[in-house]
Amino acid sequence: MVFGETFLLWSKSLIINFSYLAIFAVSAIGTSTIFLPFPSYVIIILFAISMGMNPLAVGIMAGLGSAAGELTGYLVGMGGEKVIEEKKKKQLKIIKYFTRLFKKFGFPLVVVTALIPFPFDIIGIIAGMSGYEIKKFFIATAIGKIAKSLLIAYGLHIAIPYLENVMGVF
Repeated sequence: MVFGETFLLWSKSLIINFSYLAIFAVSAIGTSTIFLPFPSYVIIILFAISMGMNPLAVGIMAGLGSAAGELTGYLVGMGGEKVIEEKKKKQLKIIKYFTRLFKKFGFPLVVVTALIPFPFDIIGIIAGMSGYEIKKFFIATAIGKIAKSLLIAYGLHIAIPYLENVMGVF
């Protein structure tokens, strides 16, 4: 069995046993890996909605968990900034550029990139490297991730009965 499949089965078991708290925890774990190419939170939300859980609560818990997991990228960026600072390489110019960018557009940039399909780990790493305030990063990430999770949860809430009737799925 592949790791991803094992993770999803484990996630489903947790959601069955621990409900909304498990959605938060599994979403945090799923997004805490750097550059994981598979959006496991979509499957987690699918499990929850197909079990009849409240889409509002599912979306909020999945979004908050995803935002918490994204702090790993931010922390990696903070560590990377320290390494580059010590070496005084020309990458310092890049950090200065992103620091100015985050000072000017940081909050909306983080919200939008957390909402859209985008490799968000890059934003977390850059935010950490540029010294963007972690509290603002988390709040902006949470807004974007909750909005995305709510869209997915309500979309599945509407789609699942249709799929059950038309295709016999679920």
